[in-house]
This record gives sequence, C-alpha cells and structure tokens, in this order.
Amino acid sequence: MASTNSTSTDPLPSSSSDDIAVKAVNKRYEGLVTVRTKAIKGKGAWYWAHLEPILVRNPDTGVPKSVKLKCSLCDSVFSASNPSRTASEHLKRGTCSNFSSGLKPGSVPSPLPISSVAGSNRKRGSPGSPLPYQNHALAMVEIGYPQVHGNTVNQQNQHHLVLSGGKEDLCALAMFEDSVKKLKSPKTSPGPALSKDQVNSALELLADWFYECCGSVSLSTIEHRKFQAFLGQVGLPATSLRREISGPRLDARFSEAKAESEAKIRDAMFFQVASDGWKNRNWYSLCCGGENLVKFMVNLPNGTSVFQKAVFTGGVVSSKYAEEVLWETVTGVSGSVVQRCVGIVADKFKAKALRNLEIQNHWMVNTSCQLQGFISLIKDFNNELPLFRVVTENCIKVANFVNNESQVRNIFVKYRMQELDYAGLLRVPSPKCDPLKNFASVFPMLEDILTCARVIQMVMLEDTFKVMCMEDPLAREVAGMVQNEGFWNELEAVYSLVKLIKGMVQDMEAERPLLGRCLPLWEELRTKVKEWCAKYNVVEGPVEKILEKRFRKNYHPAWSAAFILDPLYLIKDTSGKYLPPFKCLTREQEKDVDKLLTRLASREEAHVVLMELMKWRSEGLDPLYAQAVQMKQRDPVTGKMKVANPLSSRLVWETCLCELKSLGKIAVRLIFLHATSCGFKSNWSFMRKISANKNSRIGLERAQKMIYIAAHAKLERRDFSSEEEKDAELLAMTGSEDGMLAEVYADATLV
Repeated sequence: MASTNSTSTDPLPSSSSDDIAVKAVNKRYEGLVTVRTKAIKGKGAWYWAHLEPILVRNPDTGVPKSVKLKCSLCDSVFSASNPSRTASEHLKRGTCSNFSSGLKPGSVPSPLPISSVAGSNRKRGSPGSPLPYQNHALAMVEIGYPQVHGNTVNQQNQHHLVLSGGKEDLCALAMFEDSVKKLKSPKTSPGPALSKDQVNSALELLADWFYECCGSVSLSTIEHRKFQAFLGQVGLPATSLRREISGPRLDARFSEAKAESEAKIRDAMFFQVASDGWKNRNWYSLCCGGENLVKFMVNLPNGTSVFQKAVFTGGVVSSKYAEEVLWETVTGVSGSVVQRCVGIVADKFKAKALRNLEIQNHWMVNTSCQLQGFISLIKDFNNELPLFRVVTENCIKVANFVNNESQVRNIFVKYRMQELDYAGLLRVPSPKCDPLKNFASVFPMLEDILTCARVIQMVMLEDTFKVMCMEDPLAREVAGMVQNEGFWNELEAVYSLVKLIKGMVQDMEAERPLLGRCLPLWEELRTKVKEWCAKYNVVEGPVEKILEKRFRKNYHPAWSAAFILDPLYLIKDTSGKYLPPFKCLTREQEKDVDKLLTRLASREEAHVVLMELMKWRSEGLDPLYAQAVQMKQRDPVTGKMKVANPLSSRLVWETCLCELKSLGKIAVRLIFLHATSCGFKSNWSFMRKISANKNSRIGLERAQKMIYIAAHAKLERRDFSSEEEKDAELLAMTGSEDGMLAEVYADATLV
C-alpha cells in the first residue's frame, strides 16, 4: 500500500522541463559549432579540423536529445562533454587509423594546422610525447613562437620562417596545407548521398528558378565557384549547369509550357490578342541599340492570359509592318477560324494598323491601351499647359544653381544630411534630352526640390549665400524665386497633377480593367482634375480642353457598348429595376452603340440585335442577379473593395439572359475585352543581353524560349511586376541608406 502511494505521488516530467532540456541541448550544439567555425579560421584548437558537432534527435519525436562529436576521418561518434580529451585519446594515441600525429619511418609527417602558422602558441603534445618532426616544409613550421613541451620551452628547436609575400602568403600557405592533407588523408567527409531521382528533381527546380528569373541570374553566375561549392555541399554532383540549363532541359520545359498554353487557347471559344512594346522607350532603345521587344499575349474569357511570343523590332517600325505582324499573330493563334479573335489591344498604331484590321474584319474590336492614353495625357499637359513650362524652367534654374555653385552645394549637402539623412545632390535632366518635351526626365527633379524645400530655405538664410547675393545676379534671382510663395504653389500644383495621373496608371496596372471600365475611368479623372483646378486656383478651361482632346483621340465606340452591356454597371431606378446606364452616355455615344452592334452582328441578325437592345434598355436585369453581379468584397492585399466574382457579368448573359440570344452573343465577346495591353514586365538587363546576341540564331532561339517560360510562369501566378520593382520595394522597406538606389529602380520605365 505504501509502495502504491509512493508511486502515485511521483512527479511526472513536465513540458517545461522538457523545453529547458531541449534548449540546453541546442545551446550546447550552437556553442560547439561556433567554436569549431572559429577554430577552422585559425582561432581555436587544432583538433576541430577533424571533429564535427552533430545533433542527435529522438527517433520517435524528432526532438534534439544530445550532442555528439563525429570524427571526419573515420566517422566514429563520441560524447561531446570533453572535446579536448576526445582529441587526445582518439587522434593522438593512434585510435584513429587515418590520423598520424608523429613521424613514422617511411611516412609523410602530418602538417600542423594553419592556426599554428598564424602564430598559435598552444601546446602541441602531452608530456613525454616525441618532438614533432621539424624540417623546412612550410606547412609544418611555427612562426615566431617556441614549441612547448611540458613546462619547458625548447628554444633550440624554435624555427622562424620569413615569408617573402608577407601576411598575404598565409592564404596560399593554407591552401598548400590543404593539398598536403588531402594527399595524406584522401578520405573526406562525405556529403549527403542523393538518389538519381532526387538529383534530377533538384536540377529541374534549379533550372525552373533560373528560367523564371528571366535574366536576373546570368548563365555565367551559376557556374561561379562558390555556387558550385554550395551545390556540392547539398549533395549535387559536379556537372556543367550551363549545358544542363541551356540544353535539352530548356527544350523540354519550353515544350511543356507551350503545350499548356495552346491547350488553354483551344478550350476557349474566343479570345483577344494583346500586344505591348511597340511604343518607343528611350531608356530601352539606348540599352538595346534602338530596338524594342514586342510581346504578344492572348486574353481568354475566363480571366486568364497566356503568353504567345516575343518579337524584336529594329528601330522605327512602320504602321504597315505592325499590321502584318499583328495579323500574322491572329492567324497563328486562331488557325483556320479567325473569327475566334474578338479583337486586339495594343499600345500603338490605333489610327492606322488597328483601324485597318478592324475595317477588313468586321467582327473585330481593336482598341488602344488605356495606360498609354493616361501617360500621353501627362505629355499633353507638359506640351500645352503654360504652367508646366514655367515650373520646369524655374526648377532647372534652381537645381543647376544649387548643384554647380561649390559654396552653395556644400551648404546644401550639409543641411540635407542633417534634415534627411542623405547627402546627395538634386537630380536634374540629362543635357542630351529636351526637358520641355521629355517630362519623364523632369519629374524626379520636381520631387527632389519639393522634398528638400526646407533644406533649400535654410541655404538661403546662410550668411555665405547672402554675401553671394550681393555680388551674383543669378543668386539674387534664385533667392527671389525660392522665397516667393507662388514658386512653391506652382511646383506643388504640377507635381500633384502628375502624381494624380500616375496613381491612376498604377491602379490600372494592378487591376487590369476591362473595356467597360474605360468611360468610368475617364469620368473619374475629369472629377479629380476639376478638384485639382479648384484647389490650386488654375483656370479650368485650358485644362479641360487638353483632357477632352486626349479622350477623343483614345475613344472607341466599344467603350460605350461594353459599358452599356456589362451588368456590373446597371443602375437601380426608382421602380427598383436595374437598367443599363444609358443616361450616362452622350447622344453621340448612344449612336456609337447602335452602329457598333450592327457592325458586329451578321447581316441577318442586325435588326434582331437592335430590338433586343431596346428590350435590355427597358427591362434590364432581375434585381437579385444584378445585386449578385455587383457584390463586392475587400481585397486582403490592397484593402480596396473589388467585385467578388468578375466572371459573373459574362455568365449572366450565357444563363439568365439567354432569351436575348443575338445580343448576348455580342455582349459576351465585348465585356471580357481588356482595356490595357500590359502583361508581365521583363527584366531590361536580360533584354539588353539578348539584343547583344541577336545575330546568333541559336542564341536568339534559346533567349526566346527562356522568355516564353518566364512569361508563362508569371502569368500562371498573375505576377505582373518585375524584379527591379520588387528590389525597389525591398530596399524601401529596409530603410537603408542607399535609398537613391531604390529611387533609380522605381523610376525606371520597364518593358
């Protein structure tokens, strides 16, 4: 009974005690690893070159339970409680058959570790052990320190060595010692053995990573000796990665990606071709010898996009050539049924190439990219609005004065460092470009001057600058501008207008709006521009005139038709019906809807389509289905409200509105069309490398395949950003002092 009671009261080991034990084991292991790492670098005991700490885990739970020492020469395992004693008993006393501490007749002496050459005065033997063999072999010499045996110092056997290369020779000496060790003990610590399937799987993942980086990693980099050493450490065999990645593995991966894309296109009833890259980009032309990379994608009704091809164009491209390439792409994707191609969206050639193809093929709807329309609006304001010219000229005068006058520059750099923790100068446009025509080169300067407004004001208050104003008329002029409130108001006005438009462009890049969204986008822009005019006391007339001129240049009748036919934009009236927003259209836009639908319908169905349009206008959609289509939810990433089911607009026409059969056939082909041509963004450095090797047929073919694989992977995961943008975000988040590098990345216009 007593024994029973004693047994029942025995305390059970708690989880907290287990955690403490595990932490102690991990701490012991990490400590030994740290000591060994330092010793290998020459700052510890010699035996760590042969003893390696290992963590032993419980086979049932996987929890660390003890730390052991493993001999790298014979794979024996020992307790880690006393590494020094283990080294003495196992290594020095001859227990390890692969280690020899003394010179045997006819044998090669074991070299002392490089730590001894670097000046270690540790004991090299136990009392009574034979003296280490001393001769002129470099790797076995103690430099500047006597040998210690017991408690006596053998000054007579001390050997001083002077290396002709100085301390730099120690690295070469260490390499020489390693060679001697390999000859003496050729057996090395084996890495993890991988099966053939594991090796193939690892190489396949490595190749996919390289392809999907799309040039961020060069072929020469993967053969770097450090990278090769890393692969050896993880158990991959020594092989030529260049041949692995650019050979049959590349062909197989390309064929697989192409087969997947073609299968998706075959499954779709219709599609849209998107072409991006026709628009000349100054930075890209400079890097790639005046050539552009035009990318073609296929937008499918289910909301996905697949990559089709990439084409290099030489310099300036004619509209006729673009028309031929676009039609060749359409026929290549469609096969014999070209009517499957609903239309084309491109960043250039709206007036000629796209228009001609639309006239020749009545079922097509060819539109220009909305992104380019908004970007071109900034250029219009810069060219036609006097405010932009005044602000640009004034800011160039201020920036050049601050950067070029040595006294002012030194004061500016000092105060900028104090206020903003950055000592750079103001960014100014390149002398090679006309700032009045190329606003992209002006915007960074405006941003810098606004950011440094307080710094520039502090410079003007310096006594040195006041003295300069008395002698230099330019200094007085600059001081007058900077101290004038109107200068800063005008600068802020221009900057905020451009920032407003750029913000809408970035949203379009992220959301990739459909055609029905075009009219609401331009109306949203009109509202914001009116608010801007009121805030900065700018006359609305000239601004609205420039905006309307750009709108008319980009406008396509399909904008109005898609806006009317998409259930997403139905408006609830007083009777509770959800009706098409005809009241949001002008009289001319209503006529455009009738004309477009008549053109897209067959001759036999044209009148039927117009009758069904009247029914759609008067009856609309059942409120329950309309609310379901327009239901929104918050995006967990951006925090913005988005449509819960973007495909529901098309599905409603194919199910609930099946009685409007003729109109429905046109509606489903219109409302899925994309308003932008941008897809994934390429790495511009990779494009430059391709351009440099464009005369090599094999090299260009490999590059095309790599682009295809990278684009296919990016579109699969809906990643439309570039590596440069991701690097810029990373640098911005870390808050590093190299903020200028992040700005350079972020300001670069990407492919």
